[in-house]
Amino acid sequence: MSLLQRAIETYDFMDQNQSVGKYEENKEPLAPVAHKIVNSNITISIDITGSFLTANKCNEKIIIPVSQDSANRSNNNSPHALCDTIKYVAEIDDKKHELYVKQLNDWGNSRFSHPKVEAVLRYIKKGSVLKDLDKCGLIRYKTDDSIGNCDDMIRWIIHGLSEIENGAVWNDKSLFQKYTEYYVNEKLKNSATIFCYVSGNHEIVARLHLKGLVSRFPKAVLVSANDSENFTFRGRFKNKEEALCIGYISSQKAHNALKWIVANQGVPIGEKTFVCWTPRGIEIPAVNLSFGFKDEATFEMSEYNRKLRKFLYSYQSLREINESAVIAIFGAATSGRLSLLYYKEILGSHYLDRLSEWYVTCCWTTYTGNIASPSLNKITLLSYGTQRGNDDNAKMEIDSRIEGQVLQRLIVCRVDETRFPLDIMTGLVNKSNNMQAYNEKNRRDILFTTCAVIRKHWKDHHNKEVSMALDENFKDRSYQFGRLLAVLEKIERDTYYANEKREPNAIRLQSMFVKRPAYAFTLIMEQLKNAYYPKLNQGYRVMYEKLIGQIMEEISTYPASEYGKPLSELYLIGYYLQKNHLYEKHAKDEEVRETE
Repeated sequence: MSLLQRAIETYDFMDQNQSVGKYEENKEPLAPVAHKIVNSNITISIDITGSFLTANKCNEKIIIPVSQDSANRSNNNSPHALCDTIKYVAEIDDKKHELYVKQLNDWGNSRFSHPKVEAVLRYIKKGSVLKDLDKCGLIRYKTDDSIGNCDDMIRWIIHGLSEIENGAVWNDKSLFQKYTEYYVNEKLKNSATIFCYVSGNHEIVARLHLKGLVSRFPKAVLVSANDSENFTFRGRFKNKEEALCIGYISSQKAHNALKWIVANQGVPIGEKTFVCWTPRGIEIPAVNLSFGFKDEATFEMSEYNRKLRKFLYSYQSLREINESAVIAIFGAATSGRLSLLYYKEILGSHYLDRLSEWYVTCCWTTYTGNIASPSLNKITLLSYGTQRGNDDNAKMEIDSRIEGQVLQRLIVCRVDETRFPLDIMTGLVNKSNNMQAYNEKNRRDILFTTCAVIRKHWKDHHNKEVSMALDENFKDRSYQFGRLLAVLEKIERDTYYANEKREPNAIRLQSMFVKRPAYAFTLIMEQLKNAYYPKLNQGYRVMYEKLIGQIMEEISTYPASEYGKPLSELYLIGYYLQKNHLYEKHAKDEEVRETE
């Protein structure tokens, strides 16, 4: 099915559950057909006779009746049917006000009228809007002055009706229904009918489609064709109707549903917006959902897998009813055109399985020994981001355009089960090869994330699992050289004073070590023997000499011609694990000394 078809399915399901037009706390409501969501600024209260009661400021998103023209208006004279801005409701612009009154009068005198519409009409005809707002201190009105806040949206509260009918116009479902019937059966009754490509039914044609599905692009339209004279339809089609015909009802349902989905479930990242939903409203994990354990430690892979299964079980209803998940990515190349950059329908069970596979293969141990999976946002930021500043609080930053592009590729990789992008791993590896360029916090984040990604990369590209436990006998030259680098670094750091932050030679020469490991090792080792070995106590010196000897023995099993060759990314795995092991051993030794 298409995006619009799934959106209509979502709307119909919500309508069946009486959720269309329903307000929920901290959520944007789903607008009915012939309605849209706007931000209101002023509330005017009147009674059934049209007498003014009070007015006050507000700032709330509300549902209002609209026409095709008014829903997408810019500077044209197209009034909304009931709630509108001051320049339409009040007698400021004669043309706009006349059109507003006529539209309201047509509705109020139709067979689809409503008591609240009639009350507003009575009040408007008195021509006292500006004076009443001035009296309440909401505007400063003088006959010879212009009104500065003419674009403030006015909404209505009606008193004096029955107990059921009293109240706001913006949450009255009976009013919504009356306007939808009025607009479709009266205002559009003479419109042409077409075969709708989305619904498969004959419907009144939609001339215009709702813009602003993504709030960051308020003027962008998903479906649009306004070039009938140049190159748009040459060849296969004669006009836009032959290219794509969408009925008004279908367009309204689809666009209102998409706007609702994006507003409540959309994840804006960079210049793109990511959404993931199910047409029947079943809870589903977000496409960029991270997975880890902040409150409790998970040191064993078996425990990590158990907690992962428990976490995904909370979405078990996706499996039980075999519901489909819909994933979409929106972007805007220009201010007026919204693009669907990615679209995927996948069974909920398959979606959960792919999330599970990702979290199992793209995870690593933190410096505390806890197993976690770096978020897609973290991978994106660290692979293509830049550290701003040199102090301990400097953060990584990334260009918004690059951020959205990289995250999209990671989401596609996760959902479609494609191989992990090589350039993203390379970006992380390059940063890890130059750790002295980053502060301690960013350095740890980069190295942890890089190792998790390497593990994922090797599973995808080589079908091999990289162990998260130190393996002293692992037969890989780069891995062993990485272990060696960690030992060389730790030797020098063991001689530092408590607050000394100088970079050890192993880190300063890291880039050289990666390209020419044997030569760099000789340089670092010479400096250690001359300047730092004498500062170590005898026990640690013997331990480090023994450990270096063991590692070099492993490396010596490889041909001498390979000693000087550049290291693969696996050296970072050996470095990370060996470094963690050394610090853990050091901590245990200190505990033993304290107990003695």
